[in-house]
Amino acid sequence: MQHIETRYLDSMCNTSTVLELVILGFLADGPLHGYELRKRVAALSGYARRVSDGSLYPAISRLTKAGLLDRRSAEGAAAAPRYVVSLTDGGREDLLQRLRNADDQDISDPNRFFAVLAFLSHLPDVAEQQAVLRRRLAFLDQPASFFYEGDRPLRAADIADPYRRGMLLIARATSRAEREWLREVLASDGAPAVGS
Repeated sequence: MQHIETRYLDSMCNTSTVLELVILGFLADGPLHGYELRKRVAALSGYARRVSDGSLYPAISRLTKAGLLDRRSAEGAAAAPRYVVSLTDGGREDLLQRLRNADDQDISDPNRFFAVLAFLSHLPDVAEQQAVLRRRLAFLDQPASFFYEGDRPLRAADIADPYRRGMLLIARATSRAEREWLREVLASDGAPAVGS
């Protein structure tokens, strides 16, 4: 049995691999100027997990040196050169491998899973997409809580503190909605329709 509190602590580790996945995923949609890529990464990351230039641009450099990205100068209005970043064939294959083989933290942490989910449609095989979704559903079906009494997860009804109870109620509602969506997608014959 995994504890949610451990899940969130684990998610803070190895965030560079998630950042790399997000960079590869956005570039799989098409080449982007560095600034536009930064805006998209920031929008997906949200306010709680700001991505600094000190993280983003070194990640782009690592991926470029590994042959996964191509970076070229482009005409710009500013005095400083602008760069367009694109995915190489090796980068596309690396992205697909990262999606197919999402690790346990990518499946268990909600923010990391959203990074996987945002680009899952790049996997061409619906069976591979659904395998990732089944792993997430199996994880969500495990009993878990933010609070425990011994090894027993506490439910909202067990908690007197209104704020802790609120945390559990919100988490339960979110988890229920996600499990319903996952079951609906997995019950369909293919990938979810665009716009679903």
